[in-house]
Amino acid sequence: MRLEDIQIRDPFVLHDQASGDYWLFGSTDTNIWNGPATGFDTYRSSDLETWHGPIPAFRPAEDFWSHTQYWAPEVHPYEGAFYLLATFTAEGYRRGTQILRAVHPEGPYEPWSNEPVTPREWECLDGTLHVEDGIPYLVFCHEWKDVGDGEIHSVRLTEDLRTTIGEPQLLFRASEAPWARSIPRPEFPQVFVTDGPSMHRTADGRLLMLWSSFGDAGYAMGVATSTSGSIAGPWVQSELPLWPADGGHGMIFTDAGGTLLLTLHTPNRTPDERARFFPLEETPEGLRLRTPAK
Repeated sequence: MRLEDIQIRDPFVLHDQASGDYWLFGSTDTNIWNGPATGFDTYRSSDLETWHGPIPAFRPAEDFWSHTQYWAPEVHPYEGAFYLLATFTAEGYRRGTQILRAVHPEGPYEPWSNEPVTPREWECLDGTLHVEDGIPYLVFCHEWKDVGDGEIHSVRLTEDLRTTIGEPQLLFRASEAPWARSIPRPEFPQVFVTDGPSMHRTADGRLLMLWSSFGDAGYAMGVATSTSGSIAGPWVQSELPLWPADGGHGMIFTDAGGTLLLTLHTPNRTPDERARFFPLEETPEGLRLRTPAK
């Protein structure tokens, strides 16, 4: 298969150093918005061109609490295993990020945390793992559905990634980004979306965060920079989005040749969304696409 053959949102690429293979994860149900969820699939490649799959990475047991709207899986190697963080929801429950675990990158993944590790009284999504000075953190979105102005928080995880320690810390609100625009919703006078935080440490030690919202031309993705170099921030927003229109929810990985690559989904409409890869370069100002975004 080629990337154009694979319907996927919220793409995430894991480069498995042991095998040299690349594993593509994402929201892979045909309709992620409604109806029963199948689970998550993954695709394997040795060259980022030809992909093999789909391979079932997660299928819920009958007693799993969520059976709809499975979103944005990420897979991180940690302490000798692979951990999948993904968004789940169910009628009568708040949306949240739960952690699953597997021995192999392709799975099968089984629930690791007993329940979502995001606050159960909040609507949350798109949790990602960030390890800083040996300490694991969850970075996640507190949805606009609760607060109007979407937020991104961090919270410390236990060393085994099963639960959290302490209270979430607010990192920033969506409206702080000059490029972010309010979208019309009846629940609040203004609604600013936060989606898909993804962390990146530059070669010179700066800590950056990709995240998505809506800009002048629709769904877009910008970059925030921690002025302290740590997860605590404070965080400063880019003036312009890195990806300005009709795509987003991206992450950064490095290929076997050392090239820095951005993956995101575009266009931002179902069922046409596809993963795409773009070479990136680090600049004193942050990140720059080698191929200009269109």
